[in-house]
Amino acid sequence: MFYRLINIVVPLLIALPLCGQSLLANEPTVEEQRLEQAWQAMPRVLSRFEPLVNDFRISLQHVTTEQQLLPKLQQHGEALWHKATLDAKQHNHHDDRSLYWARLMMTKALRDWCTGQHCDDLSALEQQLELSSRGQLNLTFSEQSDIRILLTGFDPFLLDRNLDQSNPSGVTALMLNGWVFQYQGKQVEVQSAMIPVRFADFDQGMIEQLLTPLLQQNRIDMLLTVSMGREHFDLEHFPGRRRSAEAPDNLNVYTGGSGTNPVLPRLHGEPLQGPEFVVYSLPYSAMMQAEGRFQINDNRNITTLERGEFAAQSLAELTEQTAVQGGGGGYLSNEISYRSILLRDSYAPELPVGHIHTPRIAAFEPETTAAIVQQIQQMIRLAIASKAKDATTISDDEQLL
Repeated sequence: MFYRLINIVVPLLIALPLCGQSLLANEPTVEEQRLEQAWQAMPRVLSRFEPLVNDFRISLQHVTTEQQLLPKLQQHGEALWHKATLDAKQHNHHDDRSLYWARLMMTKALRDWCTGQHCDDLSALEQQLELSSRGQLNLTFSEQSDIRILLTGFDPFLLDRNLDQSNPSGVTALMLNGWVFQYQGKQVEVQSAMIPVRFADFDQGMIEQLLTPLLQQNRIDMLLTVSMGREHFDLEHFPGRRRSAEAPDNLNVYTGGSGTNPVLPRLHGEPLQGPEFVVYSLPYSAMMQAEGRFQINDNRNITTLERGEFAAQSLAELTEQTAVQGGGGGYLSNEISYRSILLRDSYAPELPVGHIHTPRIAAFEPETTAAIVQQIQQMIRLAIASKAKDATTISDDEQLL
């Protein structure tokens, strides 16, 4: 309730630094406060990357200034990301939770160090560790790759409901990071990044910081944002501009919006500018042909203040509408899609960009998640084939199912 009142009564969110730092800088964040309970509930999950966390704690003992610490933060953050992606593929455990909790152990260790050192800029230090451990600071593709795809996933969320919650989108990001395959003599490469479930990070421009240079410099050929959603796969056709969901983020901060009063996200202290709706540009018809356990929907359902809920057929019919929910809802899954397409429209109007909502899982369901990842792989292959010239069908020997 305290966080709900903050969000509704006082616009403190716009003043929060990137990475969702707590209002009292050296106090544990809401996410970090869950660590003790998590250790009791799932010690094997939290201990998976404990050696890396301990190495980080030892490293902190050998630095005395923030300037000495900055490169070490990136080094240890990237080591955690690399280990998590490698571990996911080598052991095939389809589990993103260890990465999430290990990162929190590191940020808490950093916060404790700063308590003794009286850091001048904890926010900058925390950002360096956060972004590097999410694969965001060293996003590079091989020079041999002809087609470059960026895929983003989200942290586990709603942890006060299920502390052991996993997120299939995060697992997909881990499993497909560095995935390379051939299509018609061209090398296709997927790189991934992980996104926090925190409104503050979005308001402070994390998505724009990640994507703008990639789009401006033509460094990617396709962008897929992924999150956990409903019963089946939904390809979200019309993302909306506003927040209306009643669910909290991972800091227990609420949107402040509702079905009758949707609110605008922020960007660097100002309301996010853009149309009420934008449109998905991935080849959804081809992607819907991906075989697997789940149905794949071209989801055109949106909600507006003027008309309520309906299935939109074009952007033209949405020009006079006020967004309540886009296809992805009124939460951060919808918002990452909206922000990424907005950037695409500004910097790379031909770039295929869109959002995949995966089927939801109750907490940790590795077999279900494995099926989700495999079906997303097929969607990617079909999307590449659809975008290739003269590629109207795919022969059996060109598919990796």
